[in-house]
Amino acid sequence: MRIATTVFLTDRTIAPVPLARALEERGFSGLYLPEHTHIPVSRVTPAPMGGELPDRYGRTLDPFVALGQAAAVTERLHLGTGITLVAQHDPIDLAKQVATLDHLSGGRVTLGIGYGWNVEEAADHGVEWRTRRELVRDRMALMRTLWSPHPAAYVGQFSSVQASSAHPKPVQPPRELAPGVPLYGPRTLIGGQAGPKLFAAIADHSDGWLPIGGGGLTESLPALRQVWEAAGRDPKSLQVVPYAVQPTPGKMSHYADLGIEEVVLQLPSEGEAEILRILDGFGQYV
Repeated sequence: MRIATTVFLTDRTIAPVPLARALEERGFSGLYLPEHTHIPVSRVTPAPMGGELPDRYGRTLDPFVALGQAAAVTERLHLGTGITLVAQHDPIDLAKQVATLDHLSGGRVTLGIGYGWNVEEAADHGVEWRTRRELVRDRMALMRTLWSPHPAAYVGQFSSVQASSAHPKPVQPPRELAPGVPLYGPRTLIGGQAGPKLFAAIADHSDGWLPIGGGGLTESLPALRQVWEAAGRDPKSLQVVPYAVQPTPGKMSHYADLGIEEVVLQLPSEGEAEILRILDGFGQYV
């Protein structure tokens, strides 16, 4: 299995450059970074893990700027988001950011996307919470239009773009949504909890799933595969990447038995010395 990592990088943690170098030197396959533009102090929405929301959520670095630094000092390290809050972005701008990072890194980008959990944060971006899933689907369709090799227009429920010259294009070649129907852009994985809505979205417009925490896959994977194949997707093309995992030898062996090819391990938001110590401990899994 390929072993990648994720961490909430902040203005108080290890910086992207030494982290990226350390990961590549130690043979880790990738670095995934989360996103929060801001955290309103009203805190109406409960923290997803319960209790008080950790300080790191409001101090998170912009993932694309940080990954750009990581790309510049590495050659093999894959660069991912976990996750990009697509509903909170202008899709034309986001398409440019993602394509630029993929271009400059030589095709090393994984775009992890999701729907978010913080209602107040999304509201400040003008997001109507009840339609955020449809909004994300619409914006991803617009982005794929801009990533396609020839100028094309897109008119959707929430957004539109004229047929345009839009470069650079993502380096990664298109995959097939269905026979003869290309999926343009970098590898795209959707994060979230198992369920019919999520699995339908995964089969509809992505390459696979980022199951956060990595639990319950024995039960959920067959259901996802059924939805995937019913949508006409190639069974061999589904990618499932357990995300933000606290590893144990037994857990990693279980993933291998399930046919998982990549796992993303969780690092704490700490300084350089502590991060390097933990990476050395994670070396047993690489």
